[in-house]
Amino acid sequence: MFCGYFTSEPVHSLADAMNSDRERFKQYFHGMLAEGVYLAPSQFEAGFLSTAHSEADIRQTVDAAARVMKTL
Repeated sequence: MFCGYFTSEPVHSLADAMNSDRERFKQYFHGMLAEGVYLAPSQFEAGFLSTAHSEADIRQTVDAAARVMKTL
């Protein structure tokens, strides 16, 4: 399981999460979707890796994330 928050501070609670940049997460989500990678649409939801994901799938996702992060 994983989730990501756009903040410079650690996230240990809902209050911490609420202080993150939710608008930037929205931009990241839509950027990843445009790259063909579907993530949970809210930073308050968990993402999951699966044994069905190949190394190529993971590489594609990491490469897409790098491209999207450069646009934020």
